[in-house]
Amino acid sequence: MTPDQLITFAAVAEHRNISRAALALHLSQPAVSGQLRQLQEEFGESLYQRDGRGIKLTPAGEQLASYAARLRDTWRQAHAYRDALRGLEQGTLRIGASTTPASYLLPYLIAAFQRRYPEVALHTAGGNTSDIVGALGSVDIAMIEGPVGVDLPPDTAVHAWREDEIVAIVPRSHPLAQPGEAGQAGSRADLATVSAYPLVVREAGSGVRQIVERAFAHAGVPMRVALEIAGVEGVKEAVRAGMGIGFVSAMSMRHETGALCLLSLSPAPLTRRLSILVPHASAPSRVVEQFLALCLAEES
Repeated sequence: MTPDQLITFAAVAEHRNISRAALALHLSQPAVSGQLRQLQEEFGESLYQRDGRGIKLTPAGEQLASYAARLRDTWRQAHAYRDALRGLEQGTLRIGASTTPASYLLPYLIAAFQRRYPEVALHTAGGNTSDIVGALGSVDIAMIEGPVGVDLPPDTAVHAWREDEIVAIVPRSHPLAQPGEAGQAGSRADLATVSAYPLVVREAGSGVRQIVERAFAHAGVPMRVALEIAGVEGVKEAVRAGMGIGFVSAMSMRHETGALCLLSLSPAPLTRRLSILVPHASAPSRVVEQFLALCLAEES
């Protein structure tokens, strides 16, 4: 039994899914499965069972998970203490970000941070909002879109960050399209009008999808979903292909060439808050503190 095996088991116990644990740990799924197999051989009995697409801990696994979680937390605290002693000349920062901030904000923030602290090693993890919230135990700081939710690990700080508008997008040939510059809303459309057309929506767990679904429910109009597709670019391509009206962050349209037209939704623009989450907020490393300060200073 090794510390690495226990830390891996803690991640599997937290996510209740081997694939998600592997993603959070930056390991391959076979590597995680191999460590679990060695750990079970060490204990001589089953620590978990397959449960659909995930796993379910046995009583022995539940007890071991509590020890493994404490070891993982101690390991993280030791690393944070090491980074604090080193200052920012060296250190590691693990950043989680959901789709919109990962694609359209994080690259600029990382570039600015590395210009100031070139020796800090940066690692990023992506996914939709649900994925990132579920992986908080494996990152130092995270950026998400939409509602934060209530199932956050203890000692997680939430910082309100930026305001973002969700817009509808249609091809220039669509009946609702109006003249407008690429990346800018050319007209407005109410949800009742939009609901008369087929819709393209993001995958379950997407922050954009959650907000759009709530808006339609609040307006009391149905959603005629023609296609569910992962990722912002997938939505854009489906709209270009004529599959229906899509919904994306306005910031994702900043560099569009003009093939798509933006529609602000009425009677009021559909907005959401981007948030920054800091696990272990009672004792953040100096690296985390400086990156958070940079993010908040760059707010616009």
